[in-house]
Amino acid sequence: MDARFLGIAELVETPAVAVVVDVMRAFTVAAWAFGQGAEKIVLAGSLDEALALKARHPDWVALKDGPPAPGFDLVNSPGLLRSADLRGRTVVQKTTAGTVGALAVKDASLVLCASFAVAEATAGLLRTRGCDGVTFVVTGEDGRADEDLACAQYIAGRAAGAGTDAAGFLRRAGTSRAAAELTEGVREGAHPDDVALCLELDRFPFAMVATAEDSLMVLRPTHRETA
Repeated sequence: MDARFLGIAELVETPAVAVVVDVMRAFTVAAWAFGQGAEKIVLAGSLDEALALKARHPDWVALKDGPPAPGFDLVNSPGLLRSADLRGRTVVQKTTAGTVGALAVKDASLVLCASFAVAEATAGLLRTRGCDGVTFVVTGEDGRADEDLACAQYIAGRAAGAGTDAAGFLRRAGTSRAAAELTEGVREGAHPDDVALCLELDRFPFAMVATAEDSLMVLRPTHRETA
């Protein structure tokens, strides 16, 4: 498999297959939302769009980065999200990097959103689809976030059929700048367990596929046996 690893700003053309990686915390949170029963996640392009969608659909659950804010129901924290009952709900998610990266490749023929929590299912789907060329979008820190790059490289190795040991990749993520900021309380809207949850490998058995639905970018879980 030919794998490329690019930051959002480096996406000069639409890739055929894109895996958008945000470990800390957008796509760990998305995986937990599905784990808590969410039916789908709408990826919003701005806070205003998220609030507008919430206004049109009062039963939807709006989620954002940072501290709680009027109009939003949840914050971008897996530790806080794991106690939420999202069965059958639609979640609207807007984050600083992850959702931006997904929307940047919305015209790709296949868009997957990934983190360590869904790494093996993501790699398995890439293998099932026979994807020869894959662009991994490293969303954090203008493409330099080591937790995202480590996860992307791990998934790429697994997708290529390599017997890749996760330990070193998880270690890199655990010593990343994002992990330190979460541990030290620099980032608002966090839970003490967030880093540990973001480093929990293959917590969920599904990949997350984003597709266009009624002009919205919608994320849904795809279990490996049905991929």
